[in-house]
Amino acid sequence: MFFRKRRTVLAAALVAACIGSAAQAQPQPQNFPEKPVTLYTAFSIGSGPDVVLRIVGQALGKLWKQPVVVENRPGGGGFIALEAVSRQRPDGYSLLQLDSEHIAALPHLYKSRHYVPLEKFDLVAPLFYTSFMIAVSKESPWKTVTDLLNAAKAKPDAVTYGSWFVGSPGHLGGEWLSSLTGTKMLHIPYKEVSQLYTSVATGEVDWAFGTIPSSSNGKLRYLAIAAPQRNKLYPDIPTVAESGGPAELDVNSIVSLVAPKGVPDAIRDKIHTDIAKVLADPDVRKRFDTFAFEPLDWSLTELRKRLDQKSATYQSLIQKAGISLD
Repeated sequence: MFFRKRRTVLAAALVAACIGSAAQAQPQPQNFPEKPVTLYTAFSIGSGPDVVLRIVGQALGKLWKQPVVVENRPGGGGFIALEAVSRQRPDGYSLLQLDSEHIAALPHLYKSRHYVPLEKFDLVAPLFYTSFMIAVSKESPWKTVTDLLNAAKAKPDAVTYGSWFVGSPGHLGGEWLSSLTGTKMLHIPYKEVSQLYTSVATGEVDWAFGTIPSSSNGKLRYLAIAAPQRNKLYPDIPTVAESGGPAELDVNSIVSLVAPKGVPDAIRDKIHTDIAKVLADPDVRKRFDTFAFEPLDWSLTELRKRLDQKSATYQSLIQKAGISLD
């Protein structure tokens, strides 16, 4: 009887010790972060998303009193960054910046890979939202979206539009415009964003979707913004609907931070809260305005809802256009 009790006590002590060790091994939100945090990004150095991520990283470093390092892993349609960060520990010290196309379009573009980012990553915080403009050369005869669509209807596949890669918002947005208007336009993919907008400026391609920071080279003119309302920073640029196009066209990208699957809820919530603080700072918002990026204060539930909506839209467009990157 004595030995049975002793074994029971020892077993209980062992369980308690294991639980205690596990609790100690888990990062505690009140102490997070206790070491440098790395913000990985699927975007190249100097791109708009990269620059604003560095702005956020600097502000977080001051708030957390720990270094926040940005590491660029561009290329491979996002897979280089996705694969690298998915192997990191889910402790909040490795975060990855993705846009909504990495999350919502990639599974439909590479169906044979069966790669669904939100099966490998947890959403942590929204960063910003950006709408896309329809850009043409300053020498283009088109003054409105109506002019562009009339040209496309007159000569199917003669009007060309460019994008920075197959499956990008610029490509899928063009497919969406064609689908809504019953037109056929020829897509020309480019490897470099700068090369794309140089080609638009010279008339090598007729038009392209673009954000303000990526396409403002001084040689382009914006016919419209593909959004429900005008941008407050560029009030003279009409919406697509106001310029004679379909009101349903809403081409935008949502950029957010994710973490390897399994990040503790308390750590994720702290990062979400702290990023919301940073994005509410007037100085940070002013710097975002330089890029016409809108900081987001969405809950993770709202973020997931928006991404699911995008996924459904992209799935339909990709299937209808027969786009595959397998």
